[in-house]
Amino acid sequence: MIPVAYCRMNLSKHNIDQKHSKMNRFSKITFAVIALVLMSTSVMAQLPSSERPFVNPIPIPQSFQTAIENGTRGADGLPGPNYWQQFAEYDIKTQLFPDDNRIDGVVTIEYFNNSPDTLRSLHLDLDLNLHKAGAIRIEPAEVTEAVTIRGLKVGSEELQSRFSPGPRYIIQGTRMVAIPSQPVVPGASVNIDVDFSLEIPQAGAGGRMGYDSGNLFFLAYWYPRMAVYDDIIGWHPDLFKSQAEFYHNFGNYTIEITAPANWVVMSTGKFMNPAEVLSPHILDRYNHAMKVDATVNIITKDDFGFAATKGGEGDLLTWKFYAENVRDIAFSATKASFWDGGRASVGDSNGDGKEDFIRINAFWRSDAPFWSESVAYSQHSISFMSKYTGFAYPWPHMTAVEGANIIGGGMEFPMMTIIGDYNRAGANALYSVTLHEIAHMWIPMIISTDERRYSWIDEGYTVFHTNEGKHEYLPDFDHTEQNRQGYVRFALGGQEGEMMRWSDHHYSGGAFRIASYTKPATILAALRGVLGEETFEKVHKELFQAWSFKLMSPYDWFSIVETVSGKDLSWFWRTWYFETWTLDQAVESVTESRRSTEIVIRDNGDAPMPVNLTITLRNGDEIKHSEPVNTWLSGSRTLRITVPHRDIVRVEIDAERHFPDTNRSNNMWEK
Repeated sequence: MIPVAYCRMNLSKHNIDQKHSKMNRFSKITFAVIALVLMSTSVMAQLPSSERPFVNPIPIPQSFQTAIENGTRGADGLPGPNYWQQFAEYDIKTQLFPDDNRIDGVVTIEYFNNSPDTLRSLHLDLDLNLHKAGAIRIEPAEVTEAVTIRGLKVGSEELQSRFSPGPRYIIQGTRMVAIPSQPVVPGASVNIDVDFSLEIPQAGAGGRMGYDSGNLFFLAYWYPRMAVYDDIIGWHPDLFKSQAEFYHNFGNYTIEITAPANWVVMSTGKFMNPAEVLSPHILDRYNHAMKVDATVNIITKDDFGFAATKGGEGDLLTWKFYAENVRDIAFSATKASFWDGGRASVGDSNGDGKEDFIRINAFWRSDAPFWSESVAYSQHSISFMSKYTGFAYPWPHMTAVEGANIIGGGMEFPMMTIIGDYNRAGANALYSVTLHEIAHMWIPMIISTDERRYSWIDEGYTVFHTNEGKHEYLPDFDHTEQNRQGYVRFALGGQEGEMMRWSDHHYSGGAFRIASYTKPATILAALRGVLGEETFEKVHKELFQAWSFKLMSPYDWFSIVETVSGKDLSWFWRTWYFETWTLDQAVESVTESRRSTEIVIRDNGDAPMPVNLTITLRNGDEIKHSEPVNTWLSGSRTLRITVPHRDIVRVEIDAERHFPDTNRSNNMWEK
C-alpha cells in the first residue's frame, strides 16, 4: 500500500519485539563469551577500542532455528526438503445490495492440512471486524456491524458461538476460532462452510476498500478466509489493527458475484462468463482490447447503465471468476465508470519462444481526467516488472480502479488495485502509484511475506522497484536519491525505529513509514552498492525462483542473499535492520609524499560500510579504490590508505551515491 499522507497517526505505544529484548539481556550476561568467539571470525568486530558500538550477530528466533532443524527451511535461505504450506480451495457466492451498502455471502472452504501437526482448532480472519464497536485499532475507523456470522459448519457439524466446552466458535476482534469435535490430522482436509453478511464501511480497513457516490464499490477483506498456519509460528496470532497489513496462504477461488444489472463487476481471477453479462457491443470491445497495444474504450459515457450489460430494471446478473494460486481476492462494482482496456507484454512466460500478453483494465470516473492514461501506466508497469525480476506476471489480468473518496493513495490485491484520483498530485504521481501497486504483485502476492510483522520486506522492495521503474519511464530525475534523502532527514531527527521492530509496534506513524517504506528501499540500493550490479541482479532473480508462491521470512531473505552472493553480511543485517545507526564517512586528510599519497578516512557514524573512493588525477584520469569494512569492525574510526599516485586533485567517497551518508559535505577533498 502507498498512503496519500506521509505519516499515519499512531494511537498507542508498544514495547519492542520480545525476541530482541531477550537477545539484549542474553548479550549482556554472556558478553565476554561472545567477544572471545567473535574475535576468531572474519566479519565481527574485536572489542572496540573507542566508543564505536560492537557489531553483535543478529538474533535468530528459536522457532526459525527449529524450522531449519526440521528441514522446512534451509540455512542457505532456500525452502528445505521438508518444506510445506497449507492450501485452501474457496467457493464463494455473494450478492451485493448497493442500496443497503451490504453484501450477503456463503463461502465453502476445503482446507488442506499439509503440516505434520494435528489441528484441533481452525482459525479464520474477519479483517473488517476492525470496524466493530470496541475493536482494537491503531487509527480511527467508522463503526459498523461489520461481519455477521449467520452459520458455521465444519464438515457436517454445525458449530455454535459460545465459550463453554464442546464444538463451538469464538470471535475475538478480527479472528474467528472454530473448535470442531474432530481434529484435522496431517494430510487430511476438511470442509468449512460460513454463511455471513457484511455491512460495508464507506472507507474501510484504513482506506483500503469501501464505496463512494452511489456508483462505486471496491470490496476487499470482505469474506471469511483462513488465517496462516506456518512452520515457524503455527497459527499466526496477530490481529488486524489497520496499520500493518496482511499475511496470507495461497489458494484457488471460484467466485460468483450477483449484482443489479446496471452494475459492472470485475474481480480477481479469470473472467469466466463475459458473454453472459456484457452487452454484445461491449463484449466486442472487451475482446478487441486483448488484441491491441493501444487503449480501447470498452465502456464510454454513452454506455453507463443498462446499455453496458444484459438485463434491465429489476434484473440481477451473476458475474463469475476463477483465480488460481492467489493470496486473496477483491472485486469492484461500478455503474458510472469508464472502462478502458488493453494488453501488456510479459515476455516469453512459458518458454515457447513467443511473446505473451495479459489483459489490462482501468475503471475510472469523469472527474479523474489523469486516469485516461491508466492503461498505458499499467502496461509499462507489468512489462517492466516482468523483465526486471525475471519472473513473468502469472495471472490473466491486472485491473486498476479509481476510488477517490475511498482512498487517497493506493492499495494492492491480486490482479486488482484501488487508487485515488490524483487530481492534485498530477499525472506522474498517478503513474508512480500505479507502478507501486502493480509491483506489489511480485512481493507479497507472488512471494508471500508477513506484513503484520515485517512490512519492510514487501513495502521496501516495492518502493525500490518503483524507483527502478521510474528511472526508465521518467528518466530526468534521480528517484532513488529523493527516497534516500527522505530517510536521511528522518534519521537525523533521531526518531526512527529499527526495521525489524514489528510493524504495529513503532512509536509513531512516521517511524512506521520510514522503517517500512523509505529506509528499506534505501538499504536495498546500498546492498546493490555492496554486492555490485551483477551479483545483486543474480540475487534478485534467484529470490523469485526460490520463493515464488511460498511463504518467505526475513531470515530466509538474509540467508539467500548471502548464499547467492557468497558473502557473509552479518554486519550489514545488524547495522541496517536491527539498529538505527547512521553513516557519515569523511575525507579527513590527503597527504602527498615523494612517491605516494596517504588518504585518511574518518568514520564519524556508527554504521560500518565499505569505503569506495574515486580518485581524480591532475590529467583527468579517475582511479577507483575500495576498502572493505574490516577496519570499522575492528573498532577503529580511522582508516589510512596509501596509493602509489601523486598529483591527486580530488578524492571523493561514494561518488556513485550508493550509500545513505548523512553528511555529504565532508565526502570530498579537492586540492
